Amino acid sequence: MSTLSSAEPLLIAVPSKGRLQENAFSFFARAGLTLTQSRGARDYRGTIAGLPGVEILFLSASEIARELASGGAHFGITGEDLIRESIPDADQKLDMLTPLGFGHANVVVAVPQAWIDVRTMADLEDVASAFRQRHGRKMRVATKYINLTRRYFAGHGVTDYRIVESLGATEGAPASGTAELIVDITTTGATLSANALKVLEDGTMLKSEANLVVSLAADWNEATLKAARTILARIAAEEEARTHRMVRASFSRVPKTLAQRAIAEFGVAVMGEQVDEIGFHVRKNGIFALSEWLVGEGALRVSVSAADYVFTASNPLIEKLEARLGLI
Repeated sequence: MSTLSSAEPLLIAVPSKGRLQENAFSFFARAGLTLTQSRGARDYRGTIAGLPGVEILFLSASEIARELASGGAHFGITGEDLIRESIPDADQKLDMLTPLGFGHANVVVAVPQAWIDVRTMADLEDVASAFRQRHGRKMRVATKYINLTRRYFAGHGVTDYRIVESLGATEGAPASGTAELIVDITTTGATLSANALKVLEDGTMLKSEANLVVSLAADWNEATLKAARTILARIAAEEEARTHRMVRASFSRVPKTLAQRAIAEFGVAVMGEQVDEIGFHVRKNGIFALSEWLVGEGALRVSVSAADYVFTASNPLIEKLEARLGLI
């Protein structure tokens, strides 16, 4: 960990435009963190309202990956596909601290629908060999994901091909005759279908989404760690509140072993217990089973409510960050 001056800010790289930027703003806002651009949308520096010692960098997706790898930003919001493509040793330099629930897309291998006998990567290797014998050249793969393609194809024993770097709409390459197949990113598959392409059965190379990524190469000091802990505490508190509910049950008298049995049966946390009432903190998908069980145990009334934030003594995001930085 660096011993830089405490004046050094925590730097967070955020997409500079588009839907990813909108989702990033919403993600921080849910955690009570308002991102500001003091000179408007064209300002490439910003802050978090009410939180000193933090600076926002508005960058392109490729710039975010580069800054994280070099240590030019402490945190960044970007897709895993860009991290895996542009940083070969990503796991040594970065940590995918938590997925954010937006920016979902898959990196896939897609071939013409007319290739009815090609369903898997093994079929593709057979076709590649036959293609070279017939045409005297290697089969061409159009893609922006050069490194991911090479690693994935090598892992499946596909070697008889060459990459054509795509600079435009990759899905149009087979129809235009510049490539025989493609590796590209897709969300619904509709664009692939519109271009008469299909994804191989084992051709999903990576299921990507936006992540909060931490740079292990950045300069960390007490000031940046303090700011990071504050931010991660709020993010975790919002996620805990969003994914859990408070369940309160009233009884004429709470059964003596009820709390222990609820913990064992449903994995809940007990919020409080009185003579005639008990409260639990439970995951959203468990509220109905727990509520019905409580009624069966004699509860007179069961209420379910949501919290804005739930702060806990143990914060998995902070613990993960400190572990990767070698602090615990």
